[in-house]
Amino acid sequence: MNKLIGLIEKGKPFFEKISRNIYLRAIRDGFIAGMPVILFSSIFILIAYVPNSWGFHWSKDIETFLMTPYNYSMGILAFFVGGTTAKALTDSINRSLPATNQINFLSTMLASMVGFLLMAAEPAQEGGFLTAFMGTKGLLTAFIAAFVTVNVYKVCVKNNVTIRMPDEVPPNISQVFKDLIPFTVSVLILYAFELLVKGTLGVTVAESIGTLLAPLFSAADGYLGITLIFGAYAFFWFVGIHGPSIVEPAIAAITYANVDANLALIQAGQHADKVITSGTQMFIVTMGGTGATLIVPFLFMWICKSERNRAIGRASVVPTFFGVNEPILFGAPIVLNPIFFIPFIFAPIANVWIFKFFVDTLNMNSFSANLPWVTPGPLGIVLGTNFQLLSFVLAALLVLVDVIIYYPFVKVYDEQILEEERSGNSNDALKEKVAANFNTAKADAILEKAGAEGVAEEAANQHTITEETNVLVLCAGGGTSGLLANALNKAAAEYKVPVKAAAGGYGAHREMLPEFDLVILAPQVASNFEDMKAETDKLGIKLAKTEGAQYIKLTRDGQGALKFVQEQFD
Repeated sequence: MNKLIGLIEKGKPFFEKISRNIYLRAIRDGFIAGMPVILFSSIFILIAYVPNSWGFHWSKDIETFLMTPYNYSMGILAFFVGGTTAKALTDSINRSLPATNQINFLSTMLASMVGFLLMAAEPAQEGGFLTAFMGTKGLLTAFIAAFVTVNVYKVCVKNNVTIRMPDEVPPNISQVFKDLIPFTVSVLILYAFELLVKGTLGVTVAESIGTLLAPLFSAADGYLGITLIFGAYAFFWFVGIHGPSIVEPAIAAITYANVDANLALIQAGQHADKVITSGTQMFIVTMGGTGATLIVPFLFMWICKSERNRAIGRASVVPTFFGVNEPILFGAPIVLNPIFFIPFIFAPIANVWIFKFFVDTLNMNSFSANLPWVTPGPLGIVLGTNFQLLSFVLAALLVLVDVIIYYPFVKVYDEQILEEERSGNSNDALKEKVAANFNTAKADAILEKAGAEGVAEEAANQHTITEETNVLVLCAGGGTSGLLANALNKAAAEYKVPVKAAAGGYGAHREMLPEFDLVILAPQVASNFEDMKAETDKLGIKLAKTEGAQYIKLTRDGQGALKFVQEQFD
């Protein structure tokens, strides 16, 4: 097993390179920017269709009233995402361009949205648009519009293909003429593509993409497809790479389209049978975080005899319950720990197999609503599938199955740690011994209370930060980063140090950067250090990255976190 882990680690640089791909990142960041639309629309879905599971149906008038906000938000999601994806890709490309010759992201957003409409929204006979492919069905078309548009702008800006105005013309007016040529070229290219497809196939680009990829989507919804897709989530995280950064952009279009398809099936009184959905990913596969680790902190608390493991379980249980499982991943550790390789990969796969059985065989309706990813897994299952009776059974069964899968491996690990505790070795000797295996000493650091003793006044004297310092902590989704930001704010208040910290998600940070003096990257986004440095250097902002165990220690040691901030300026 150790040889396997070593082999996997050798491929880590390649996988990290994939996770930093600007097009995958643009898709992911585009969805993050559009998340308020998705969550807002789901409120009306829950109100309109949860009662159906209990035999109550609203009248057609009330149903229409409830669905109108949905149709004007989720119903045109692809239109919004076409713009937000173009903006995210523009930001990435601008990092490599001179500060005096940047692409105007507002212009790329508008061009992408216009191009998308040309390829997806056919005019209605009575005026207006036919919106069948402006929602989730048109997401792939939105990505095409964004990628083509931004690359046309890149070529034009780098080669100064523009309309030059006299210096006397105000900058905002000059910018309009600077954008005119790339705007026109990108829209015309997309329009020509639409005319070509329409003349050849007789349908819009959006409709043709859905037809061409239907067999692929169908295959992905099978047992082999879901095994490969959702097994990859856990595999990448196990080697220390944020799995969703690689896998999620590739399947985002189908997951959200399937939620919409399931809703349409329920509205028609049919079986909602699409398994690959955003809810499946968040509440079935990653229940409690990647690796389906919801039950792991409880096992550490309740069945482990090792004091260290029990303490780690207690420290991890609350964040893991809300899907933030880094404390247990790096605290135990689970990541790169050969003992946990099998359950970490297999538990998510087993969960999605069981879910598919419930949907295909027991005729349970799949997810038809999008919920925030921090919703606790069992609750997310029940809410996302409209409170069906089978959903309660499924949630309980998944918890039981995950306990069975993880239990023997937790016991083996606990015996190993317990033996080390009983040996009575010194801390240094223990570290040397464990380092030869898989460095559980890193987890010990979480439980240390170094620097926590002494009065607040003495502790405050150890910090030399005297000027107001704003710190931004970034992770993938804004959950893990909140742990360190909260620790910093609490310690700063206690020791009266002028530090203020905020948490954010990587990709949604660019407009905030000028307000901060230091950016700290959580382990899951540490591979983006070089890309981030290009941004922070331009603004004169300090940048630091953290490793797994180091990060978890800082979240538990406020004074140590303040010292870490101070060291970045020293």
